[in-house]
Amino acid sequence: MDVNEWSTVFSGIVSRAMTLSAVNWSGWKLQWSLASEFQVPSPLVPTRESYYVRYCKQHVDGTWAVVDVSLDTLRPNPAPRSCQRRPSGCLIQEMPNGYSKVTWVEHVDVDERGVHNLYKQLVNSGNAFGAKRWVATLDRQCERLASALASNIPTGDVGVITNQEGRKSMLKLAERMVISFCAGVSASTTHTWTTLSGTGADDVRVMTRKSVDDPGRPPGIVLSAATSFWLPVPPKRVFEFLRDENSRNEWDILSNGGIVQEMAHIANGRDTGNCVSLLRVNSANSSQSNMLILQESCTDQTASFVIYAPVDIVAMNVVLNGSDPDYVALLPSGFAILPDGGGMGDSGSGGSLLTVAFQILVDSVPTAKLSLGSVATVNNLIACTVERIKAALSCDTA
Repeated sequence: MDVNEWSTVFSGIVSRAMTLSAVNWSGWKLQWSLASEFQVPSPLVPTRESYYVRYCKQHVDGTWAVVDVSLDTLRPNPAPRSCQRRPSGCLIQEMPNGYSKVTWVEHVDVDERGVHNLYKQLVNSGNAFGAKRWVATLDRQCERLASALASNIPTGDVGVITNQEGRKSMLKLAERMVISFCAGVSASTTHTWTTLSGTGADDVRVMTRKSVDDPGRPPGIVLSAATSFWLPVPPKRVFEFLRDENSRNEWDILSNGGIVQEMAHIANGRDTGNCVSLLRVNSANSSQSNMLILQESCTDQTASFVIYAPVDIVAMNVVLNGSDPDYVALLPSGFAILPDGGGMGDSGSGGSLLTVAFQILVDSVPTAKLSLGSVATVNNLIACTVERIKAALSCDTA
């Protein structure tokens, strides 16, 4: 029922959630949430905005019910919304083995005319916004929480972070990185991005924002560039390729061909792909000698992410000692990988919908004017990255 925590756990789906008030009514706890937005990590899928109430009640058998329903139809002159939530939510039942059984229902009326053709099959299948995605995300986040709370960390593996406070701080920093990445892809109205360009399937959508007095971001003008495209390669293969540090120099232009090594990692799920890593680029460029790369990779049946950000080595040492990571400046970039809707089974058949996104500081002075050259540079960076990925994975389809 904590909306801030809920939107953090489901940051890949929820781009905004605001609580207005909470009251008790006939044994139900009623929580008002204004103009929540739901997203798919792609600039080609509009966010869904909904205004609804949330009911929460524990039944006599111990089962909890958390149910949302839109208020738009109850208002005299409802504002047009892209999404109306019919009764939706979950039932949470305690199991004898200490686990929980969760039953999830998503029932919405939605205007899908703004969805690009690339994503229509996925959206129409229900797997972009539907119950399967919510449950898969919840399951993965529960594993992540268990990792953060774990105290019996094996010490035999090289690079495993065993300091519990350091693990918590690094996971918290990675969590903020993921939230910031998702916010820069979907262009939710809750985030202060201004769209500069991008209207079609082959376009790179570029947005800008000014960062001032935000300890979690470097000050100045930040550009976010994102594009989505289809690959005739299963999502699992794309995910493994992008998260593997050994293949990073095949697509990462900014690493300048340097050898990438994993310095430390935190496993946070049953799948070996669910991991937070600290990478080092051994580059001939001396200006990069004090930089590390923080990376989180995560995967489930409905979506996969590889998100990373350059971090200062001094700041990371402080984080690994268990200090507050909120003051570490981050500008995340990365990938969101979704199935194309053509093969949603466990076999991993079908192609992939890949979103590539970068956030780059183009001027350290927030009041500076944005130059066209900066936009062209970011456009070129993302276009070259896309071509490298296509070339590297082309052998899979040959």
